[in-house]
Amino acid sequence: MQSMQNELPSHADELVDIRENTVDRELPKEERIAAFIRQIKNPYRFRCGEYVVNARFACNGITLEECLQGILR
Repeated sequence: MQSMQNELPSHADELVDIRENTVDRELPKEERIAAFIRQIKNPYRFRCGEYVVNARFACNGITLEECLQGILR
């Protein structure tokens, strides 16, 4: 996935704002995911308003679900 990050814009103003995406909720789950990724271009680097989101994952870290469960407790 590293190559994807290098090919896409690095300046915040060039990143896709996730708030501008719309996905047809009638589509099957796999098609909704594909449509979402096509719109944001890079699921590891995008904007949400004025914030830039950079997602990174450790090979041996906890899962996102485990992390969110810990936050919500």
